[in-house]
Amino acid sequence: MAEHAGEAQPTGDGSVLDRPGRPPDFSLRPILIPAFAPAVLFGIAEGAVLPVVALTARQLGGSLALASLIVALIGIGSLVSNIPSALITTRYGERTAIIIAGTVSAAALLLAMFAPDNLVLGLAMLLVGFANAVFSLARMSYLTEVVPVHLRARALSTLGGSARVGIFAGPFIGAAAIQLAGTRAAYAVGAAAAATAGLVAVFARDLILTGDGPEHSSVSVGMVLRSHRRVFLTLGIGVILVAAVRASRQVVLPLWSEHLGLSPAATSVIYGLAGAVDMATFYPAGRVMDRRGRRWVAVPSMLTMGCALVLVPLTAGFGTLLLAALLLGFGNGIGSGMIMTLGADHAPAVGRPSFLGIWRLLSDTGSCGGPVLLSALAGTVGLAAAVVGNGLLGLLAAGVLWHWIPVRGRRRPPATEA
Repeated sequence: MAEHAGEAQPTGDGSVLDRPGRPPDFSLRPILIPAFAPAVLFGIAEGAVLPVVALTARQLGGSLALASLIVALIGIGSLVSNIPSALITTRYGERTAIIIAGTVSAAALLLAMFAPDNLVLGLAMLLVGFANAVFSLARMSYLTEVVPVHLRARALSTLGGSARVGIFAGPFIGAAAIQLAGTRAAYAVGAAAAATAGLVAVFARDLILTGDGPEHSSVSVGMVLRSHRRVFLTLGIGVILVAAVRASRQVVLPLWSEHLGLSPAATSVIYGLAGAVDMATFYPAGRVMDRRGRRWVAVPSMLTMGCALVLVPLTAGFGTLLLAALLLGFGNGIGSGMIMTLGADHAPAVGRPSFLGIWRLLSDTGSCGGPVLLSALAGTVGLAAAVVGNGLLGLLAAGVLWHWIPVRGRRRPPATEA
């Protein structure tokens, strides 16, 4: 298929040239609230409820396996909703999609708050996953459209960092609510945060796009998949690997902490400090990606995480595990927004939401598959070998990214095939 007319042309680092008419002195400041505040709020909603979903399932009579499944339904709901979210964003626009996501998420969390059984709780978590997919796609599509390429990585890294700030703060806000009104009060915090995110979109008038550009033209998901199959089958494999490593680290730390006999409180401290390092590095990493190219952050991020995971089985107590966790947090933090930036770089002007929906589908596939792979390896070769295996997966991801992310200044043919 020929390239879509009007599509932005790739640059040497895999990004696209600015479209005519974009101001050269564009600043992120005017869009800080409408672009990033909803991400913080959605992060707070997620962070507030994640610690209590499994507990709620157990209180409703569910087994440990069922409680784990209900938590996993959030990710599953996001995974299966990526293509529908692309269709919603294409039809109604980014701003309306965010309003829909905030409304659905708030309603789902209220449903979870009053869930009489695990069937209703599971349905609520599926809806939360759907809302997360719609929100993430709409916000990424919006920033890809309005932010010029020389600021793109900073914008998308800030978007990823904003969500992490919310996820970090959410459990503390939820814990305060739980102290006042019981476990299910955490869902009220989540619902309020999600609803507020939708309200920000309602009143932030500058989120409205014209709707008459080529990005709103009718292009089927199948057409986008066929015309960009080369990038999906090359760099897309790297995205799956990156997401798998990132998701696995969330499971590795508590499992190895338990293996070492550390207390839950000690595990929480390790998690919190690693999260603080993670949050502190997203904006500088975005600047490096914008100034030096995507490779300068993407490859070191995976090398660092891969090496940190390989080192985890060598830890023998709180101090050494904390050092490995901090290294993991640093590697993950500098990669904040990396997947979104790479997707934005290759997204066409025509059919952009569909392309980004497929891109998110690849990422979510890795996120769901990483912990499953870790579990399978742990059950067959032992936990230490499984952790090392995931570290090697990170090193493989670094190699794939190094090979397929174009070097700045060296042109490669566009991903769209003739």
